[in-house]
This record gives sequence, structure tokens and C-alpha cells, in this order.
Amino acid sequence: MLTGGGDCPGLNAVIRAIVRKSLTYGWECIGIENGWKGLMDIYTRPLDMNAVSGILQKGGTILGTSRTNPYKSDGGEQKVIDNAKKLGLDALIAIGGEDTLGVANKLAKTGFKVVGVPKTIDNDLNGTDYTFGFDTAVNIAMDAIDRIHTTAESHHRAMIIEVMGRHAGWIAMHAGIAGGADLILIPEKEIKLDEVIKVMDDREKRGRTFSIIVVAEGAKISESDQKNSEMVLQDQKLDAFGHVRLGGIANLLAEIIEKKTGVETRATILGHIQRGGSPTAYDRVLGSRFGVHAVEMVKDGKFGRMAALRGTEIIDIPIEEAVKDLKLVGDDFYDVARTFFR
Repeated sequence: MLTGGGDCPGLNAVIRAIVRKSLTYGWECIGIENGWKGLMDIYTRPLDMNAVSGILQKGGTILGTSRTNPYKSDGGEQKVIDNAKKLGLDALIAIGGEDTLGVANKLAKTGFKVVGVPKTIDNDLNGTDYTFGFDTAVNIAMDAIDRIHTTAESHHRAMIIEVMGRHAGWIAMHAGIAGGADLILIPEKEIKLDEVIKVMDDREKRGRTFSIIVVAEGAKISESDQKNSEMVLQDQKLDAFGHVRLGGIANLLAEIIEKKTGVETRATILGHIQRGGSPTAYDRVLGSRFGVHAVEMVKDGKFGRMAALRGTEIIDIPIEEAVKDLKLVGDDFYDVARTFFR
């Protein structure tokens, strides 16, 4: 098994479940270290009961991770296939998000025996109601919003909290609603500054001297308000999957809002805090269920498929279905949130 992409609360719960379920069949488990990089360079470690003892409550991943993409390396695909044979792997369980499972999907089409487990705090993988790690990230963001509420109210400020969400605003939506945000800005809806200002003005007219705004890192200011309506970037460097580093939309909005309203405005960027720490009970249970189901998929020869949550049941779907399109926040859910934009 391997874990790829950004670290995520609940990864160790999945690893533990895979090992413990595999041992009931008498199978040997090997951990591939540092994602796809470990399979390209053959970095492995044996995983037995002792190796996974006491890891359930730990954040991160004991196997390490990377954003290595074999398909960005000459001969990378064949190297992965050849190294799997050298290691004597009968099957591989890839635990990751859109990028990690995208690689798994391509390998599956060559006949490579791989199954997937969905991991992303962004909750943007299709075919599954929830991904593990999302609940933990939302609770961390909600707790931050709760804490910022008190200082915003005390100082009569507008406070902008930036949360993760490159293309999908699920964390912002759930944490914003749960935390009582006055406005939630997401990548799926361009930011219109006049609407932001109107919400703040309306609050002031009602005697509310502070505002809480939650914004996803991938949110964009509308073209009518900004000549180049692009995501705010930390820099222009790309990772192996072609993603830029995001961050800073909250700072930009704070500067604009303060100039337009005269209200003291501060920004807080939660960043990687949302990824860290101990997973919630929900993510521990969901990760454990995914891990057990992944082993069952291997036993049944259901390769090229991914474990998924539908309602309360764990099912499996083609990996291709999960990575073909991102799961985005729909108008119906956003309309619910708009009820509280005041």
C-alpha cells in the first residue's frame, strides 16, 4: 500500500485497517514509503501488527507521502510496473486523492492490479459522499471561526478566515455554516465585491459592529471587479501534477474591504493547520471501513476500483468515475448558505 498527495487525518486508520484485515487472510503487507516515489525508487517497509499498533489516533501517515507523478518521468509507468514485479506485489492499494488515484487509474488500464481508497480533506472526489480527513478539517476550521468570533466582536472588526479548497468549497461551506459565518466565498462562485460590501453595510445598519467572512483559497474575484480574475497564488511554481501553490486571497480581500468600507479588517490563513493533528472519530471510523473494504476488493479481484461511501454503506466504483470530474458545491447547497449571509 502507499499514501500519496497531501497528508490527511485518518490515513493511519486506513493503513491499520488494511494490515489487520489482510492478516486474517494470512497475507503479507508491504508499505511503500513516500507515495509513488517509493515505488519508483523501491523504498519499502514491512507492515505487521506491531508496525500499526498505536497509530489509529495519529495524524499524518507513517508511510510518508509525496506529490511524485510517475507519468512526469521518462519511462515512469514501466518503472512502477517493473518494480512491483521485483517486490513480488500481488496487488497495490493506493490511498490518495485526485492525483494519486489518477495515476492508479492509468496503471489499472495497463492491467496493473490496483485498488483505490479516497483521501482528501477537500471532499472533491466524485462517487463518494465523503472522503476521510474532511470531517477533521471542517472541525478544525470551525473551531478557528469560533475563536475568531470573539476577537472580531471585541474589536469591532471584519475578520476573513481563509481555508483550503483549490477548486471546491466544501470545507468553507461546512465550516462557515457551522461556525456562523456572515459570508462564505467559494471557488464555484466568483466573488462580487459589491455583494460583500452590501452584507457588511446591512449588518452595520442593524447594529452589528463586526463581520465574519470565510473564503476558500481557490476563490476568485469577479472580472468586473478585477481585470484579471485569477486565483491568488503564493508563487508560480508547479508541483508534479501541474498545481500551483495557492494562498493569499484573504489578505487581498482584507485590503480591498478596509479601503472600501473603512472598517478595520484582518485576515487569518489556516493553511496546513487543517491537515494536522488527530483525526475525529468520524474519520477514524470511515478510514477503517475504507481500509477493510479495500482488502475485500483485492480478495474479490475488483481491481481498477475504489472504495466509496454511499449513504451509510461502503461500496466500490471504478476509479475512473472518481477522478473524471471533481465534485463541486452545487447551487442548492449554496442557496442554503445564502440564507445566513446577513
